[in-house]
Amino acid sequence: MPKTARSGVKWPEAPVADEAGSMLWDPTGLRVSFTTLDPDEFARPLVSFLVQRNVDDDELPIHRHRKGQLVVAAEGSVMCRTLDGLRIVPSNGAVWIPGGIPHSVSMSDRGRSYCVFINPGLSPLPDSCATFSISPMLREMIFHLANLPPLYPLEGPTSRLAQVILDELAQMKAEPLHFPVSSHPRIQRIAAQLLEAPDDRRTIREWAAAVAMSERTLARLILKHTGMSFGRWRQQLHIVIAVQRLSMGATVQAISQELGYDSPSAFTAMFRKHMGQPPRRYLQDRAEGTTT
Repeated sequence: MPKTARSGVKWPEAPVADEAGSMLWDPTGLRVSFTTLDPDEFARPLVSFLVQRNVDDDELPIHRHRKGQLVVAAEGSVMCRTLDGLRIVPSNGAVWIPGGIPHSVSMSDRGRSYCVFINPGLSPLPDSCATFSISPMLREMIFHLANLPPLYPLEGPTSRLAQVILDELAQMKAEPLHFPVSSHPRIQRIAAQLLEAPDDRRTIREWAAAVAMSERTLARLILKHTGMSFGRWRQQLHIVIAVQRLSMGATVQAISQELGYDSPSAFTAMFRKHMGQPPRRYLQDRAEGTTT
């Protein structure tokens, strides 16, 4: 069974090996709240469903479907794990998962989200997973569509609403809430340990010794596979965890301690540098449906 890291993320006991023996990022360690819904059964270009999570919800295994999926966080946070990393969005944020990509999605306790499924070839969204903020108008249209029958007439008001939603999706603002993890076993090993103990403050030299590499080689490896320096990569994990914890009601002081910062002000300075706002203002703006 997966173990729960101090960050609140459920992490598998060990990476999984493929047939060739390569170690793979295992996205099955998150609990998810979806019912047994097959979006590919609905022969409509775009459908929307409300999903609510109860504390005792069962887990949905890693899965994929033909349609693309946009998961909109209405209350609480949404977390998506795929083979290339971890993505978390707070209220009024969204995670986009193109069709055919294996993924696992979970919500925070008592969370509420909307899943928008889009036929292949119709979405204006990218061909890779991404995180976005949602405008109040788009949010309300998605919520309204979820209250209508999913097998709506192909000609009529609901069909026109679906087309307007498609048009508005192209205007969404991307947000940097992705913690990249490649299939390289050493990067996966470091990522797993950082997720389990995000306050781990070992230097890259100490990590290099732990994974039997030179400091320079490890630095090049992390940059090649994540596009970030080691320090920036670890900060990105802290941002992703912080957004999740803020959405669950944690205080800035508690988060700064959990992530190993010397003070709440040091954590706030890091968050503001990369997100453009202090933590509470960032969360408040998304709760109100505003963005900067």
